[in-house]
Amino acid sequence: MRALITLAIAASPAFAETESYGTLNPEEMTIDRVLEHAREGDVSMTTCASGYFITKAGRHVQARQLFEACAAAGYTGAMTWMSQLDDNGLGAPENPDAAAQWDRRAAEAGDPVGMFNLGLDLMRGRGVAQDVEGGRALVDRAAELGLPTAQRLRASDYDLDEVTPDADNWKYAPLF
Repeated sequence: MRALITLAIAASPAFAETESYGTLNPEEMTIDRVLEHAREGDVSMTTCASGYFITKAGRHVQARQLFEACAAAGYTGAMTWMSQLDDNGLGAPENPDAAAQWDRRAAEAGDPVGMFNLGLDLMRGRGVAQDVEGGRALVDRAAELGLPTAQRLRASDYDLDEVTPDADNWKYAPLF
């Protein structure tokens, strides 16, 4: 009898209506939560920095989603990461033209890494028309802004082997 009364009370309309107070124990520090923030347009420096860990975890498609949202919000570090992903075919087919455009966006926004990378693109003619002098000028600007890799390249008289592993030489070899 007692069970029947408890069941009747629980089934009554007063107990049937419950208020929602949100998600109990929502995800907080997961890749999925970071990507959800990015999809909602809620990007911050720390959210964008998470893309590094997503990339290192080999989740390149998700890293692209995050970096694209961050780049749209003006984070130049995300632009240089998009360049790296496009240049190496991570999460999408290799696309040197798109990589150079990401480098250009970062450089035009004043990012020394973007300047350095676009300088390399120009010196090699990868993704853009070759312009050795224009490339050197960008490397010089990045070096003046304190980028150690640019300073090292300039000190080596622009010897690209100074900053490029020999394992990548095939990628930068002329196609003709």
